[in-house]
Parts: sequence; C-alpha cells; structure tokens
Amino acid sequence: MLSGKHLKLLTDPINKNNPITVQVLGICSALAVTVKLEPAVVMSLSVIFVMSMSNVVISLLRNTIPKRIRIIVQLVVVAALVIIVDQFLKAYVFDVSKQLSVFVGLIITNCIIMGRLEAFALANSPGKSFLDGVGNGAGYGAILIIVAFFRELFGSGTIWNIQVIPQSFYDIGYANNGLMILPPMALVVVGIIIWVQRARNRELIEE
Repeated sequence: MLSGKHLKLLTDPINKNNPITVQVLGICSALAVTVKLEPAVVMSLSVIFVMSMSNVVISLLRNTIPKRIRIIVQLVVVAALVIIVDQFLKAYVFDVSKQLSVFVGLIITNCIIMGRLEAFALANSPGKSFLDGVGNGAGYGAILIIVAFFRELFGSGTIWNIQVIPQSFYDIGYANNGLMILPPMALVVVGIIIWVQRARNRELIEE
C-alpha cells in the first residue's frame, strides 16, 4: 500500500506538475510522434521505462558518483537503456520503430529525464526514484496520447489505424482535416489542454 507521499509521486506529474503542460518540457516529442496514436503510445511506454529505470540506477549509484562526472554517468545510463528499448522495438514492432525514426534515440537528450535524474534521483532512495520516474513518464505519455488521439481522429478519421468516422460522413461531403496532421496543430492541441487544465485548477495560473 502506497503512502500519501508516495502516491503523490505518481499522481502529481500527471496533473498539477505535468512535464509538458506545466513545466513546458518535451514539446518536440509532442510535435513529432503524435500524428498517429500507435507510435505515441509506444513512445510513451518507452519513456516510462527509460525514466523509471534510469532513476533507479542513478539513485543506487548516487553516493558513489563523483560530482564532476555525474552528467556523463547519467547520459551513459540513459543511453544504455535507450539502446535496449530501440533494439526491442526493432525486433518486435518494426513498423512502429520506423515511424518513430530517430525520436527513440533522442530520448537520450530528453530534458524531462535529465531533469528528474538531477533533481530527484540523486537525492532520494531507489523506491521513491522509481515512482517519480513512472509518474513523470506517465504524465508525459498522457499528453502525447491525448494529442495523438485527436490528431489521428480528425486528421485521418481513424483511431489506432481503424476507421471510426463512417463512410456515410464522407458520402455527404465530410473531409478529414489535413491541418491536424501538420506539426503546428500539435502545439494548438497542447495549448487547448493547457487552457482546460488551468481552467480546472486555478492554482496553476501564474500571477
């Protein structure tokens, strides 16, 4: 059973301290991998794995890493985990791996991951660091999935490559919104999410 403090490590990044909508980090991924829902989900799971595992490893090593080389050590740990994820995707979901292209490799430079390693893993136990990694990864992934859902639905008329807008709509003149598959629309959707989030939680509005 998780205590209140431990539960907050999982829940806060999903809402009140979301990496994308509150901290405004990881925006590039929201632009690049959210045209379709499937690659967005795979990218989200990949980041959750890398973030949680790297947090645990750095937390275990936190008392032995010299401060001078801590960034290098963090990069090596993250890079090793990203290589594992990349090879796994190429082996089992090659088509999705091709869609994600270089963006799996760019997880290495994701400022959300490096930020949590610096701000949390270096100062907390492996258990807490794991929860923090899962929470922040889930918060990041939730936004990617929401953005991808609406972009694929209105841009292609599909969800997970399954046609959901009936053919009868097209017969009476409906057309997919091609703007939704363009990168700028990801920013528009993220902006709408930020607006809704702040409308529901006034504490997030900056004075």
